[in-house]
Amino acid sequence: MAVSQSFLDFVVDQLGRITVITTKRMFGGVGVYGDGLFFALMAGDTLYFKVDDSNRKDFEEAGMEPFKPYDNDSHVMQYYEVPGEVLEDVDVLRPWVERATEVARSKKKKGRKR
Repeated sequence: MAVSQSFLDFVVDQLGRITVITTKRMFGGVGVYGDGLFFALMAGDTLYFKVDDSNRKDFEEAGMEPFKPYDNDSHVMQYYEVPGEVLEDVDVLRPWVERATEVARSKKKKGRKR
């Protein structure tokens, strides 16, 4: 699921208006880090944010689907597609980024307790 350079540039520009963003190409897609936390990924010119029970409902109410790295439903990841209208408006995008970053932060903290 290759990510075009133009989509990558657009997403980095939009997210960069909210927080410090770094990206890393991986497995044909792109991992997105904000404040050092892996909170989003891009695949096939689609942006996905990290979710848990605290923010999943926002995505589901917008009709968004989870990221499925394979063509079938055998594996679903805890990332949901970001609605296009959200990505295009930085003011609307900001709370979505903040919630996804907080999910990533809480997952990281839970991982340290093990």
